Amino acid sequence: MSLGGFITFLLIGALAGWLSGIIIKGRGFGALGNIIVGVIGAFLGGFLFNAIGISANGLLAQFLFATAGALLLAWLLRFIKK
Repeated sequence: MSLGGFITFLLIGALAGWLSGIIIKGRGFGALGNIIVGVIGAFLGGFLFNAIGISANGLLAQFLFATAGALLLAWLLRFIKK
């Protein structure tokens, strides 16, 4: 992975984590928390969508997959905390 690809991955992860924080909590998780939730969510979303046969082509699809994975992760974390 090139440096530009890595930075894009982190930015998509941060945006996906921030958006999932807004949807789940009503606010973000903080800058580092957004990146962590978003990046883990990107891996989770990519794995799950790939498992059902849907692939991400393009930045918008990657963002949607990352957001879906981050939402699932944030929901699971919220469920575990209770």
